[in-house]
Amino acid sequence: MLDNLPRGTICIEDIEMGMTRHLRKVVTDEDIEMFAQVSTDRNPVHLDDDYARDTIFEGRIAHGMLTAGLISAVIGEQLPGHGTVYMGQTLKFLGPVRPGDMVYAEVKVIGIDLAKRRVQLDCHCAVEGKKVLAGEATVLAPSRKFD
Repeated sequence: MLDNLPRGTICIEDIEMGMTRHLRKVVTDEDIEMFAQVSTDRNPVHLDDDYARDTIFEGRIAHGMLTAGLISAVIGEQLPGHGTVYMGQTLKFLGPVRPGDMVYAEVKVIGIDLAKRRVQLDCHCAVEGKKVLAGEATVLAPSRKFD
């Protein structure tokens, strides 16, 4: 048995269909600036008010992958949690996230392969109840048993 699993980690043996976890986060100007620095994506639609005003978004928006990172946070911290390994992710960007927006990120278990320790997750992010990102993830979940 693995006795050193972090608190909050849900092992494959305990994951159930329909199980959900979520988080909420306000995306700030600082978040956008730090993401631009780390990713090296300095597209002015994210960083320059004057430039962004003349785009289809009519103002600055957060990087789509910053928003997607919130899905990663739910998976890595809550469901299944620490020790989870990402195997794949699909994403569809449905709407912009703006500085100051409260983003709701949720994952839901839609498939379990106990023998392979794989979990399929429906993933989405929403702002004010409107989906801004949707997709599916496949992860390798931690187990209480050694392989």
